[in-house]
Amino acid sequence: MELQARIDADIKAAMLAREKDKLNVLRAIKSALLLELTKEGGAHAVSDEVGMKILQKLHKQRTEAATIYHQQGRADLAAEDDAQAKIIEAYLPAPMADAEVKAVVKGTLAAIGAVSMADMGRAMKAVNEKLAGKADGSSVAAAVKALLSGG
Repeated sequence: MELQARIDADIKAAMLAREKDKLNVLRAIKSALLLELTKEGGAHAVSDEVGMKILQKLHKQRTEAATIYHQQGRADLAAEDDAQAKIIEAYLPAPMADAEVKAVVKGTLAAIGAVSMADMGRAMKAVNEKLAGKADGSSVAAAVKALLSGG
């Protein structure tokens, strides 16, 4: 099912089930998708690929906010953002395991001939093209650094 249709259906279900927290998160997702849809030069529909990028951005915002709240000792606010991130996670594909990321990075580095830290920028560009939306950027960067520095 298309992402927008799935979100709409889940909004209706959350309304019927009176799940206020889930409904708020779904409405935020729908709002972000509508903003993308109506921005200047936008298409008539949001593709699932663009939708996934929006979801990843929203998820990252929630997890970073929760981390900050945990550091500041605000457990109440952290719990709210953690719960929102969990709801958004349900719409994202499962992240790749570290071993899978490392294997893709190793193959990409061999293909482009990257052998030292001087090749970091070129390597990151090539790896990010292959792993766009499939793996967390920080884990990709860590794998690239480890392999380029001789790890």
